Amino acid sequence: MPETRQPFTPPSKLWPTVPSGGGWLPHGYHLDPHSHTQGQLVYAAAGVLATTTDRGTWVAPAHRVTWTPPGFVHSHRFYGRTDARLVAVPADLCDGLVAHPSVFAVNPLLREVLLALTDRGEIRPGAYARLLAVAVDELAEAPEQSLHLPEPRDDRLRAVTDLLQADPGMAATLAELGRAAGASERTLSRLFHTELGMSFHRWRTTLRIHHALAHLTSGRSVTDTAMECGWSNPSSFIEAFTEVVGQTPGRYRADLKAQPR
Repeated sequence: MPETRQPFTPPSKLWPTVPSGGGWLPHGYHLDPHSHTQGQLVYAAAGVLATTTDRGTWVAPAHRVTWTPPGFVHSHRFYGRTDARLVAVPADLCDGLVAHPSVFAVNPLLREVLLALTDRGEIRPGAYARLLAVAVDELAEAPEQSLHLPEPRDDRLRAVTDLLQADPGMAATLAELGRAAGASERTLSRLFHTELGMSFHRWRTTLRIHHALAHLTSGRSVTDTAMECGWSNPSSFIEAFTEVVGQTPGRYRADLKAQPR
């Protein structure tokens, strides 16, 4: 978007209602935990957004939008200089969307609708509501692409995930992490599946992808990002990133450079 747009300035206290609108946020900008009586869509037209609830963390690069239903306590963190767009969804429209926080793919039509909802005033009476209805219709059909990192409850599992959160690039095996957490490899493997719904390998890969998105958004090279996030070589990183994000890290960096700053 043009540089003439004003910087986004959220209030310092928790929002009592869902804000709508948008603007540029600096790298690392954080919004403390809060909740809304309406639903909320947050779209990073440029940059990366992470939304955290007690169910875990969802990450949305520029071709995805986060959805938080009413009543969920959540926080946001923005990576890279982010063109953040916030759209309130009235409670009577929320039934058309999933009842849990998620991330959805943004097709070209939905992108333009989200930009229009946050960029311009109402052209004629009812125009905003009609555009919002289009957004909800598109989201109802959009695939969930949730780059979701579930939050553990078991203390032993949390000890392992805390170690990995502190150093996503560490090469420790699950058995080695288990010794530090006081649990066997077999027990931890079972807990990853039963509590988090995924394998240890999948959870750690998703964690590393979260960090890789932030690194790439801040300008790191593909090779440096691969090494810092724990991949043994760029090829394995490219393969994992493409599987999870849907495009190569090189294409992701190129798209970032092509976006207006």
